[in-house]
Amino acid sequence: MKTLGIFRHAKSDWNDARLRDFDRPLNTRGRVGAAVMGKHIREHAVGWKRILASPAVRVTQTIEIAGEAAGETPPITWDRRIYLASSAALMDVLREQDGAPRSILLVGHNPGLEDLIFDLVPGNGENPLRDIVEDKFPTASYAVIALDIEDWSDLRAGIGRLEHLVRPRDLDPSLGPTVTD
Repeated sequence: MKTLGIFRHAKSDWNDARLRDFDRPLNTRGRVGAAVMGKHIREHAVGWKRILASPAVRVTQTIEIAGEAAGETPPITWDRRIYLASSAALMDVLREQDGAPRSILLVGHNPGLEDLIFDLVPGNGENPLRDIVEDKFPTASYAVIALDIEDWSDLRAGIGRLEHLVRPRDLDPSLGPTVTD
């Protein structure tokens, strides 16, 4: 059995039009959301053995702030392939992981992360958490999927159970949607 965590980067800043998408930092709301989610991730106590993450600035800042709030950050592997990756590309990255880590936290971007949830977790109408993701997987959302596999190389569609889902607004209503979301 393996456990996959999915953590979408926090809200980014769009104010500097000169910045490349890759270089956009977090905005103030994103910094607050990353800290709130970092505390929640620690309290949820999965014990992530490895973090795989996009090296985009908004992801690195999300991890840094969440890690400070949690008081720990497991080893991180920065992988440029995760930046704006599709679900298929994310599955390929996960399949490359050796069989040792029982838990991996994947930190990156939509729509790939959301699509990965849809691909791994069957949409049979019996999982209310998946139904929430179908509505929206907003910035700084955190999901945990149980995978009935022994090795990451065995990862394939339809084998996951979405066991946990938290959005920043679930912990702090002020982090909920605004007119610009």
